[in-house]
Amino acid sequence: MSTPRPFRILGIQQIAIGGSDKARLKSLWVDLLGLTVKSTFVAERENVDEDICALGLGPHAVEVDLMQPLDPEKKPAVHATPLNHVGLWVDSLPEAVEWLSAHGVRFAPGGIRQGAAGHDICFIHPKGNEEFPLGGEGVLIELVQAPPEVVAALG
Repeated sequence: MSTPRPFRILGIQQIAIGGSDKARLKSLWVDLLGLTVKSTFVAERENVDEDICALGLGPHAVEVDLMQPLDPEKKPAVHATPLNHVGLWVDSLPEAVEWLSAHGVRFAPGGIRQGAAGHDICFIHPKGNEEFPLGGEGVLIELVQAPPEVVAALG
């Protein structure tokens, strides 16, 4: 790299699993595997009804989001790809977005915004384009601003 990276990826923040019926996802992940539902999130703009579950404790916990679309005919189709996205903790989200963009990474529309769990987030697009040739090669990647306790524990 021509310039030093001004941020660090600290660990996995979440995995998001989509399906047409959130109750079926909960049967496995909550009822049988024992994850705990921390909260729910519904957003028409994101076409999502999701349960935010916890796997592990404290700053090492990983979020497992169980998602179904509000309308299966609308986009984004959160159920169309069962492993919807992977979220990564980052110690400085604004610096990461600026630096990655300057190095040809394509971001999904929406910019930095507050996510379902209350952290600032943005998404690396699954596909590059002519202007920004680097993407997730078919995988949507969420960058999540790590709070201070996570930076301290994982950094």
